[in-house]
Amino acid sequence: MKIECIKTHHLRCHLEQPFGFSQWAYNQRNVLVIEVITDQGISGWGECYGPADVIQAAVEKFYAPRILSMNALSTDAIWHHMWRSSLDFARSGIMMSAMSGIDMALWDLKGKALNLSVSDLMGGKQREQVPCYATGMYFRDAPEEILLPELVAEAKGYAEEGYQAMKIKVGKNPDFDEKLIIAMREALPNTLLAADSNHAYDLSEATRIAKVLDENNYIWFEEPLSPEHPELFRQLQDKCTVAIATGECEQTRFGFKKLLDAGGVQLLQADLAYCGGPSEALKIRTLASAQGINMIPHVWGTQLNLAAATHFLATAYHEPGRAEPKELMLEYDRTENPLRDNLYKTIVSVNNGQASVPTGAGLGVEIDLDQLKEFDICATESK
Repeated sequence: MKIECIKTHHLRCHLEQPFGFSQWAYNQRNVLVIEVITDQGISGWGECYGPADVIQAAVEKFYAPRILSMNALSTDAIWHHMWRSSLDFARSGIMMSAMSGIDMALWDLKGKALNLSVSDLMGGKQREQVPCYATGMYFRDAPEEILLPELVAEAKGYAEEGYQAMKIKVGKNPDFDEKLIIAMREALPNTLLAADSNHAYDLSEATRIAKVLDENNYIWFEEPLSPEHPELFRQLQDKCTVAIATGECEQTRFGFKKLLDAGGVQLLQADLAYCGGPSEALKIRTLASAQGINMIPHVWGTQLNLAAATHFLATAYHEPGRAEPKELMLEYDRTENPLRDNLYKTIVSVNNGQASVPTGAGLGVEIDLDQLKEFDICATESK
């Protein structure tokens, strides 16, 4: 079964309600999705995390010509062929994001060819449902005295929908962040809460915020520091008890080994559409397991990445293991996203804070090709 054609689609939608976090604000969503098609007519879909137009060039101009005619079921062989092809100049970044989307599409394709789900290919499900945490509480253009109660009300709405865990955004400024952390805990005393600064703080600011998170029983502090300074995670962890989580900006087992070797990180968050794809995510999970650390994927984008992460967590064992298992939760972004919610015929079903693991072949989600045309601003085809 040979790879005969590779198509890419740069998808874009504009948002009715722009939202922001510590670094900038979004008024539109963009994503690159990839379809790999075989000479037997079987195809698989994947997606890439990052700037869609730049990644599209990497797929079309570089990787696609190099893997056409390869055995579509040889996912590891294809991965390493791509890796060696760009090793001298692109061990991370945009090129790895392109590889991730291709790899995800190949896992989807292999599952369809063998009539197995991706979780079957990953070793088999441990559970039929995966608990979710709701990601939201992004900043909006409003005075802080108005913004804070609006964010608390948003979080209470997710709790009413059945979410027992959620992640808030911090990193606006330390004074506001402290107030928000405390207000969320007061409003939701029995909810699992985490906080994500998107690498907004220096070490002294992160230490200050970590203390407030400790005092309010938050379960992790995500991206408290710049990914450029992994040695600071160890210094921060020595000053607090809240778990330090990071990894959405990291790629490949080699990058994650350096991150773990620096110490301080207690929860890894590789993104399957960015870290190297499902093939590499499994290797990163094994690496983390060898150090007694859990990995739960960062999820941002469409149903393809959501499905890949759901299968990944359905097959996961938690570290260190016990009779009453620790829940490894799926990130479920609750912000406006037509590319996730309006593009697919078959989706990952999420009800009452629980995601049902797709049972169909491959990733188990299906793009509506008619809807695809509505969002597709640039398509390519390599054959």
